[in-house]
Amino acid sequence: MKQILFKGILGLTALLSFSTYATDTLDDYTLEQVVVFSRHGLRAPLASPTSTLGKVTPNQWPQWDTPASYLTIRGGVLETYFGHYFSQWLVDNKLLNADTCPTEKDVYIYTNSLQRTIATGQYFAVGAFPGCIVPIIHKEKLGTMDPLFFPVIRDDSPEFKQAAINSINQNADSNGIDGLNKKLNKAYRDMANVINYPKSKDCLNNKQCDFIALPTQLIIEKGKEPGITGPLRTGTSIADAFILQYYEGVPLAKVAWGKIKNEQQFKQLVAIKEDYNKVLFGSPVVAKHVAANLVNYINQAFTENDSTIKFTFLVGHDSNVASLFSTMQIQPYNLPNQFETTPIGGKVVFEKWRNNSSGEKFIKIEYFYQSTDQIRNLSPLNRDNPPQKVTLNMTKCPTNAMGLCSFTTFKQVMDDISK
Repeated sequence: MKQILFKGILGLTALLSFSTYATDTLDDYTLEQVVVFSRHGLRAPLASPTSTLGKVTPNQWPQWDTPASYLTIRGGVLETYFGHYFSQWLVDNKLLNADTCPTEKDVYIYTNSLQRTIATGQYFAVGAFPGCIVPIIHKEKLGTMDPLFFPVIRDDSPEFKQAAINSINQNADSNGIDGLNKKLNKAYRDMANVINYPKSKDCLNNKQCDFIALPTQLIIEKGKEPGITGPLRTGTSIADAFILQYYEGVPLAKVAWGKIKNEQQFKQLVAIKEDYNKVLFGSPVVAKHVAANLVNYINQAFTENDSTIKFTFLVGHDSNVASLFSTMQIQPYNLPNQFETTPIGGKVVFEKWRNNSSGEKFIKIEYFYQSTDQIRNLSPLNRDNPPQKVTLNMTKCPTNAMGLCSFTTFKQVMDDISK
């Protein structure tokens, strides 16, 4: 097991210190435990002349100071802001104490073993616990996927493969992936025009010049993530690059070489990426399979014993969020002021609360995330300028007016999923 001891930028002597403003708390309830699953922060796109992105357009992709797929400096600052807000929220809700560094019983930060996930954990710790030595745990060699965060196929039986393919097609559209591709026809055509696909290397060298007609094939193979070829996959890579440019603060008029004319067109192109995650990683058969380790980990984290940690912070990927939500049967939701449904740096927050009068325990699940403007404007987060927040609902764990569902029911549902 590798441990990175990350020292806060303010030095070892600086401790937590907070003033008191209006707090975001539940009256008559005590917060007992929190488990957060975070998508990594803002990263550089996977763009180079030899990459998929480099071959689909004759245009030169912008060069970033940060290596491809690494967390950017801006991403680090944004994550530090998020950590700062969380430290205030945890103190306001009396889960952690102000003016003291957390112990190993208080805080556990565990990330996938890629640079962008490890760095997200590091920057979060700097913002949340400045001056404190907080271990950032990753368990594999740098650049290697940890099984907890790796949405990989582990079953090579023909029966599972067919069930997975059927599930993906059913989740895509009543007419399967072909039906979804037809629905996205206009978005694909816009994408092809924006990138000038007819003059790309792929078109000129491979004589495949119809972006919409790129061959589509579902890939379900043991040891690999669920995959797909064709316009949905290629369009997702391109949309990802565009939205990362936008998050990095590039004016919309200059995103995609100035070819995107308005916000509506931008949203339409970004929606390709949303469909990709929903279809591949949110299909029920695939989701339950690839999210099994993560569901079990979160479930076990809420097992009450002497080793229970007050605040657990996990860092993975949007594919993890999509499969987790599908498996847990999180009901459809909307994130105001965001283009994405699993936004960069977004945090799924599982909160265990106790009613002070009855002693009954509850779970509340919330999505904390930065709005598009908060990301673009590099807005500090604090009590006066909090992140966006939406309460999530599990189909099999009904919530009351405060968004709380029975902890006993939650555990039973998670136990059933984990079988």
